[in-house]
Amino acid sequence: MTPTAIVNAKGEDRIRGGHPWIYRSDVVDATGTEPGIVVNVRGPRNRDLGHALFSDQSQITLRMISRDDRVIDTAFWRERLERAISFREILEIDATAYRLIHGEADLLPSLVVDRYGDYLVMQALSQGMDRLTPALVPLLVELTEAKGVLARNDPKVRLLEGLEQKVEVVHGVVPETISVREAGVTYDVDPWRGQKTGLFLDQRENREAAARYAHGALLDCFSYNGGFALALAPRCLTVEALDVSADAVARVTANATANGITNVTAREANVFDELRRLEREGARYDTVVLDPPAFAKNKASIQNALAGYKEINLRALRLLAPGGYLITCSCSYNVDEGMFAQAVFEASVDAHVPVTVVEKRMQGRDHPVLLGVPETYYLKCLILRKLL
Repeated sequence: MTPTAIVNAKGEDRIRGGHPWIYRSDVVDATGTEPGIVVNVRGPRNRDLGHALFSDQSQITLRMISRDDRVIDTAFWRERLERAISFREILEIDATAYRLIHGEADLLPSLVVDRYGDYLVMQALSQGMDRLTPALVPLLVELTEAKGVLARNDPKVRLLEGLEQKVEVVHGVVPETISVREAGVTYDVDPWRGQKTGLFLDQRENREAAARYAHGALLDCFSYNGGFALALAPRCLTVEALDVSADAVARVTANATANGITNVTAREANVFDELRRLEREGARYDTVVLDPPAFAKNKASIQNALAGYKEINLRALRLLAPGGYLITCSCSYNVDEGMFAQAVFEASVDAHVPVTVVEKRMQGRDHPVLLGVPETYYLKCLILRKLL
């Protein structure tokens, strides 16, 4: 018999409102449960509300996986995986690296799976998905014909679940580097140690959009492995890529050489300091990209994050030539779209330049947003044009 978790009225309202997370404060009884198991969920009047993954450590005690009475078995998980994978197939993604499973937005909460050519890199970020991994891996291999599956279970969020951080092969063999293609550019990915699961895959479509406007001299800030710089280089005369990491600078240079791109120069620099220096020297660019790491890791850091976004956008706008384009991004979930847009607007006011919004974008379609769950909408991207 499946164990049962009882939630209070607030928890029931949250479930009926479509949100998959139920917090510890709204769970009134979970007697007989074990870490990571599937539980029945009932409301305060003993009404069945569906099934959830249970955690005895996280503040997110329940992660809803269904809102009906169907059996949660291998067939259930196979169907969920099939639907997520078939959705990516219809997107006709022009890349060999993309997000295959996007957690809550694929009704597979806390599970991330990225495809890199013939290999999969997965993250199980809750007790429930960690416990399910031995059952899910064979299904993923069957559905994708992957040669190897790497479990990149090293994010710090696993510590909140009482889980260890580790990286291990759970199927086949996974090489130290994997060659992938995106937007006509080939990259060597390090799935074992690279950021996230190896690459930032959520900006692919924003790079494609930015390429419609990029021209002249390009300044790419926070370049990491050069995703924007290399994708936009064919449209630009010169490209300067800035990153504070010497390793990142070396990767940009190596990737440019490997792709025969000769107009890219990568430099190690603190972007905040470099933008101010370039402004003092009167530098001018036709295209500027701002793709920083998350400035707001939690709600307490929102105000400092907004100040940071305003600062870099102010400097970038001053560096832009009239008619130039600014591609500016935020991946801070805690800074929502309105906050980010306001920070950019205030930067334009202080820079004394009129700016129009050419495109308002978000994470790629393989990273879908689940309506009613703001946590799944984290990447904001604005393509702006400086009028004067």
